[in-house]
Amino acid sequence: MRQMDLTEGVIWKRLVVYAMPVVLSSLLQSAYSITDLIVAGWFIGKGGISAINNASQVMVILTQVIMGITTGGNILMSQYFGSRDRENRVQTNQTLFTFGLAAGAAATVIFVLLSRPILLSLEAPALEGATLYLRICAFGLIPIFGYNTLAAALRAVGNSRQPFYCVAVTACCNIALDLLFMGVFRWGVAGAALATVLAQTASFVVCLVYVLRQKDLFGIALGKLSIQKDKLVRMLKLGIPVSVQMTVVGLSWLIMIFLVNHYGVEASDASGICAKVKDIALMFTLAMSSAATTMTAQCLGAKKYDRARQVVHIAMRIAIAVSVVVIVIIELLAPQILAIFHPDEATMEIALKNLRIEILGQVFYASFMVYNALPSGAGHPMFTLFSSLLNCIIVRVVLAVILNNTMGLVGIFWACAIAPASSVPLGYIYERTGVWRKSLAEK
Repeated sequence: MRQMDLTEGVIWKRLVVYAMPVVLSSLLQSAYSITDLIVAGWFIGKGGISAINNASQVMVILTQVIMGITTGGNILMSQYFGSRDRENRVQTNQTLFTFGLAAGAAATVIFVLLSRPILLSLEAPALEGATLYLRICAFGLIPIFGYNTLAAALRAVGNSRQPFYCVAVTACCNIALDLLFMGVFRWGVAGAALATVLAQTASFVVCLVYVLRQKDLFGIALGKLSIQKDKLVRMLKLGIPVSVQMTVVGLSWLIMIFLVNHYGVEASDASGICAKVKDIALMFTLAMSSAATTMTAQCLGAKKYDRARQVVHIAMRIAIAVSVVVIVIIELLAPQILAIFHPDEATMEIALKNLRIEILGQVFYASFMVYNALPSGAGHPMFTLFSSLLNCIIVRVVLAVILNNTMGLVGIFWACAIAPASSVPLGYIYERTGVWRKSLAEK
């Protein structure tokens, strides 16, 4: 069992060792996600990318909701792991897993019924294809929710490798099934959705089998699913603000999609392509933020406050350095990167403008997302919620509406690039004032 005590050792080495499997997991997730669009671009043609992108963004919001809840569980379990409290950690594992399965089942029913009205509200250009894609993908919500609860339990004990192996299974299955269903069978967007659901189910099963075999560590057994009310309440207190935060982020991107959809199917296709490229560009920052969150939570659980602060500083320097390198590479190679999606000339022209503008915001993401690791690890999710409300709604949406009216489509791209900068000062102030340390010291 690959546990990792992050309260000891050289910080940058611990961060990198923990983060690299997360980076590889993110890369594989992006690979199987991006394959949908690449294969759609080659075999479905105009509108296929738009349908998948509009429906996928709705699925992203649902995934972010459960990721927010599991973040609450991860923080709680990490703190218990840091303080060597096995009993409470195991009870939290059991509660989170049971809750995740129940929530996934409820979400499946809701989104099978509401797929079309949701996409109508977005004015999706390829409505029928998008509706079909979303309805099929809704049947993958139970494995998505279940997998994320198990991955949170693994990360809490410093095991970031097993989630990587599970994502590797997902990526390989999804890529192979995409080529089979869309390329050979010509099932269109339905084939893309079915490939995604089957791949996600495979990932969940692999992760579940592993956790069930580690019963002494995780305490999860299918015949003994239970919810401890006090653990659920504490987990939701930490997780709901994070879920709201992630939902706010997702909703702000849906508003961007709504604005972009008014410019036609080429703009919608271009936006979908660029979103996948930006996801890949952001993967190291996300991994470093995840590593820093788990590491600070363990350190704070062990009352090593100075080490927790050092974790944030070192993680941020690493994340910013990598982001600068990524920006330079994408600015230089944007045409070659976008060409793999086989876009038509009009779509390519819009996508080039979109990517070269929005990629500049990666440095701001690297700053504020790593800053957010400290309040997340300290159990202050309301701070990260406020930070997201500021940059996603108050700045991104408002600025996008204003610049859309004055600069057109390019104005939306600039609003998305600038918005994350607004949360950087908040993170700096939170870290410097030390409110996180004072509140923990009083417990």
